[in-house]
Amino acid sequence: MANQFDNVVRMGGAAGGVIGVEQTNKVLRNTYMLLSMTLLFSAAMAGVAMAMNVPYGVSLVTSLAAMGLLWFAVPRTANSSAGIGVVFAVTGLLGFGLGPVLNHYLSLSNGSEIVLLALGITGAAFLGLSGYVLTTRKDFSFMRNFLVIGVLVAFIAGIVSLVAALVGYPMPALALTVSAMFAFLMCGMILWQTSEIVNGGETNYVLATVGLYVTIYNLFTSLLHLLGAFMGERD
Repeated sequence: MANQFDNVVRMGGAAGGVIGVEQTNKVLRNTYMLLSMTLLFSAAMAGVAMAMNVPYGVSLVTSLAAMGLLWFAVPRTANSSAGIGVVFAVTGLLGFGLGPVLNHYLSLSNGSEIVLLALGITGAAFLGLSGYVLTTRKDFSFMRNFLVIGVLVAFIAGIVSLVAALVGYPMPALALTVSAMFAFLMCGMILWQTSEIVNGGETNYVLATVGLYVTIYNLFTSLLHLLGAFMGERD
């Protein structure tokens, strides 16, 4: 009788494990599917902004609007179908705001090379780091506190650099340091966020998609700034 009970417990545990794996795989599939669609949509919106040649100030406005949606709308709609629409709104705004930035770098004599290199490094970093986590299923939750504190410090330093530039005292060394910090931290974020999905820490694919998109966006823009500073050539 005891042996039969033990067998039932083992079977139940195995079934729970299978369900857990299936649920994780479902979240993973939905996340990457939605992420790929939002990246394409964001790229299309960037193309529209570039074709319209919208002013650089638009980038700041759309970024602020996207941040507002991230903070207030995404958490409230993540568990409903409306969350998908909010995700496209966020990524569309950020993509549209990226248009003036891309036009700025493309105005350089080697601008196309800079943009393509930044895009290639971003893609390679995402595929490589996420692929490593998917293959090893290693838990990177131990990086969470370090990443959160690091992003906060970099964000504050970025604000200081922006304010200094606005008041007429630009600090290019600080600006480059902030971009380097963000590029490094975003690589860590890819490891952590993918690990959260793979190991069941993140079960909402809307939140997972937004997190990965913002990470990829920040990595790409940080690389643009760094490569533009060290490789940019004006006519």
